[in-house]
Amino acid sequence: MAVVVGLGFFSPGAALADTIVPLPDGHIEGPGVKITSVGERAIISPSLASNGAGRTAWLSGNVIAEVVVPDGTVGPNNGPKNFPGTNDSGTHGSSNLTVGYVVGCQVALGALTANTAFTISTSPSLIGGFSFPLSPGQVNWLSINNIELVKSDTYQMQYQDIPMDIQGCGGYAQARQFSVVEVIGADYAKVTLYGQPFSLG
Repeated sequence: MAVVVGLGFFSPGAALADTIVPLPDGHIEGPGVKITSVGERAIISPSLASNGAGRTAWLSGNVIAEVVVPDGTVGPNNGPKNFPGTNDSGTHGSSNLTVGYVVGCQVALGALTANTAFTISTSPSLIGGFSFPLSPGQVNWLSINNIELVKSDTYQMQYQDIPMDIQGCGGYAQARQFSVVEVIGADYAKVTLYGQPFSLG
């Protein structure tokens, strides 16, 4: 049985200054995990603040994760030989799927790989979308949503026209979708799929 999470906000509507950026599908496989991203797109609009250092984008996408979750107790103490924390769990409790965007100001995001270390920000809140300052050279990791993977199944996360408003970036800005599956158990696995970077102007 598939678990479906749908997120959506208001559509920006058609405007002559909007730029629609269709983005390619992606797929990656790892131990017990298959992640597929389809139908991703961004609509780039003039800044809601109407200044030269702002960016506004409307984000849509659909991520499907096929996951085999190990049976038995999960958590940070269930690593090899039961040494505390040795399975390197970032969730400390359950397997999960996290989907979001990495956003950079005057930073090229094309060099990110599945082995890139990062910390996902849980703020600013997604209530009403993302709105945050971004200085030159800064990178933010923003989570759209997180699903707990309580059993082996196919999980789906859909979102449509989520607004992202960036202020303070005087140079070029880029964004890139990420989808991360952490499988917690005696054997820990973390699989990351990155989307294609796109310009925010």
